Parts: sequence; C-alpha cells; structure tokens
Amino acid sequence: MDKKIIDVIDPELIEQIDREINGLTFTKNFRSPSAEEWYVFLPSYKDPVTGGAAGKVIIHYNLYDTKEIFINTTIIYDDPALHKESLHQLVYAISDELVNRLVGYADTLLSVHAGENSYNAEYQN
Repeated sequence: MDKKIIDVIDPELIEQIDREINGLTFTKNFRSPSAEEWYVFLPSYKDPVTGGAAGKVIIHYNLYDTKEIFINTTIIYDDPALHKESLHQLVYAISDELVNRLVGYADTLLSVHAGENSYNAEYQN
C-alpha cells in the first residue's frame, strides 16, 4: 500500500506536548493506606491561586475484592488554561503519561477533570 498516514496534530502542539512531558515532575503525599495523592508540576502551567502544582492525581486502590482489581485514578487540573478545548490533545497526552508513570500497567479506571477537556477512560491489560 502506498497510502500515506497523515498526522492531524499541529506540529507546534506536538512540540508543546513533548516539552510538557519532558518537564513533568510530581511529588507524593500519602492520604491513607489505600490511597495516594500526587501533585503534578508542568513547565508552562501552574495553579493560579497558589502558583504551585498545575494539578493533582489521586490513586485509590480497591483492596476489597481480589477477583477484579481496578485502581481508581482521578486527575484534576487546576490551571484553567488546561480547560480550553483547543488543548484536549495536550491534556490527554499528559494524563496518559501520568497513568503510565504512577499506576503502570495495572487495570485502571481513570477520571480526568479539566473543564471542557474532562473525560473518563479504562486501562485494561
């Protein structure tokens, strides 16, 4: 086949995604024996009130049932700039990277809260 695959993401957005993911850092706070809270820091985004973390990740481990174990993960973006619909691909890429780094390959129910860019997803092996 000679059909070419056309990339529909703006090259500038691809550069921005790479820049944010390469500069992504996070710190951990324990919430309880079955949950963790992580603060997410991005190079270009901050909480407008505190000037700190652009968002947070809450990971809750379902320890009650051993047949089907899902990790419930919630990502909340506090910077309103990340709520703009034009940045959906950026929010999706950062969220996907956070799940990969913080949860790994475990079965995960994900809820992302980012204004117009909010969504739910399921990661399953």
